[in-house]
Amino acid sequence: MRHHISDDLLLSYEAGSLSEGWSLAVATHLALCPESRERARAAAAVGGALLEEIDAAPVDESSLDAVMDRIDASPVQADSQQGGLGGSGQRHSGREPILPEPLRSYVGGDVDTIRWRRLGTKAKHLPIKTGDRETSVRLLRIPGGEPVPHHGHRGTELTLVLSGTLVDGDEIFARGDIEQADESVEHQPSAGPGEDCICLAVTDAPLRFRGMMARLAQPFLRI
Repeated sequence: MRHHISDDLLLSYEAGSLSEGWSLAVATHLALCPESRERARAAAAVGGALLEEIDAAPVDESSLDAVMDRIDASPVQADSQQGGLGGSGQRHSGREPILPEPLRSYVGGDVDTIRWRRLGTKAKHLPIKTGDRETSVRLLRIPGGEPVPHHGHRGTELTLVLSGTLVDGDEIFARGDIEQADESVEHQPSAGPGEDCICLAVTDAPLRFRGMMARLAQPFLRI
């Protein structure tokens, strides 16, 4: 893997300040990338050292009782197919699943269980529900050798390759690689030849399409 998560996103993830969509992308990348996991452990260690240097603040004696009362009053949340980042997901045997945890629990299985929806003429997608209103999260399946529509960005987009390759200019993104794009990027990535590219895409604003057909379909596809 040559394309890793940025330091800013990694630090925010370890600090617990990312919304669910971004956290899902980072957690899935970490499941596939040993180098980024090492960086995450280092970031967590730095955060822990900083916390140890903070002076303790006095806490009211009734605070613990208040917290416990709120826990007792909260309904128990059952696990579901759209479970949280620590979901156990489906067990697989005989091969490594294409979708690692925690992503597999969100989808409810591996790629062979997905009921893909058509996205344009050739590509397919699967929107993924999260609990935040900040991000849009989906799996994409792009046929080998096919491009996605030419587009720019009104915000940030993270694209994590799970199977096959994604070619963007001179860069090739393989399994576990993650691409981060912002308002300054306008591009037309394509799936590498010979194999469908399956990737996780997270955005926080609608894309800016150049082609008329893509712009007309955008409100219905919510991308």
